[in-house]
Amino acid sequence: FQRGAVDGLSVVVPFGEAEYYRARPSIAIPRPGSGENAAIDLDGFFGFNPRLQGLKPLWDARQLAVVHACGSPDSTRSHFDAQDYMETATPGVKSTSDGWLNRYLQARRAEVPTPFRAVALTAQLPRMLQGTAPALAVNQIGQFGIRGGQASEMIGASFEAEYAAAADRVLNGTGREAFNAIRMLKSTDPSKYQPANGADYPRSPFAQALRQVAQLTKANVGLEVAFADIGGWDTHVNQGAAQGQLAARLDDFSRSIAALIRDLGDRLEDTVVLTMSEFGRAVNENGNRGTDHGHGNAMMVIGGGVRGGRVYGKWPGLDVERRYDGRDLAVTTDFRDVFGEIVTRHLGVTDARQVFPGYPLSAARFPGLFG
Repeated sequence: FQRGAVDGLSVVVPFGEAEYYRARPSIAIPRPGSGENAAIDLDGFFGFNPRLQGLKPLWDARQLAVVHACGSPDSTRSHFDAQDYMETATPGVKSTSDGWLNRYLQARRAEVPTPFRAVALTAQLPRMLQGTAPALAVNQIGQFGIRGGQASEMIGASFEAEYAAAADRVLNGTGREAFNAIRMLKSTDPSKYQPANGADYPRSPFAQALRQVAQLTKANVGLEVAFADIGGWDTHVNQGAAQGQLAARLDDFSRSIAALIRDLGDRLEDTVVLTMSEFGRAVNENGNRGTDHGHGNAMMVIGGGVRGGRVYGKWPGLDVERRYDGRDLAVTTDFRDVFGEIVTRHLGVTDARQVFPGYPLSAARFPGLFG
């Protein structure tokens, strides 16, 4: 989750549209072929920000797709509200108690009970994983376990004995699974983890979170859903173009994801990586060489089963009369249709009504990310 509303028009650049350059005289990304800071051509109309060079091989391998002009039907420009709506998948409704990924976990029972079915590499459990289904939030997997100081081993043994003596077999199994998983993680020693395939993670918190996602995936502890976030996208002032604060953030973002994909290797065949942000930014740059809160945005979907190498979604155009409220990129794909296609076609939920309450999913509205 790119918290703070990333500028999708600087991430996946519509260089084929003249209005983009008129609206952004100082922060537009130059057209492909105009120098080292130019956009990376994707399809003759859209291009990657040059700081996303590390993701271009995934596009070329047709493992990365973009959904542009994607977002919420709600018009809020509040970070808090928009993030809440996206994480609950109930735009405009503030009373939703659980997140959409937690509802997925509720809708589909785990094949093997494990405390690591859903893990957020964050200090607090994100809204999208909150709910009645178990989910973990942990900054460092090496620190996961029962906190008991020097007595932790004794406490752990005591708890395990209690579970072993329990009459309830489900509780017994779940308890032992938890302690076995803790032991497994500690025995792997996260500090000594060696990424595969030459993957080179940056030293940033986001990269280290993704590094741990890869480690959990390979540890075979039953991981099904993982979450990480990266902030710093609220670029009202001095946003920059191919250089500057946005570019530096994108460099970390791109290199971190590229390292994760390389590290996963063949496991990417049954993995989907989804990037999202609460809303986009205004088409016109502001008086501070930045951008203000907008509406439509770009999502990336990466995976071995993704029909990549394409930009999905109907492009609304950037002319003033085609903008939302005369200022923002219009939304032509509801983010729930992206989520819904992943839940049904990748995760295999046949009836997703519980996952997306009040929204009638229709395959006809899916972007077409999976064959």
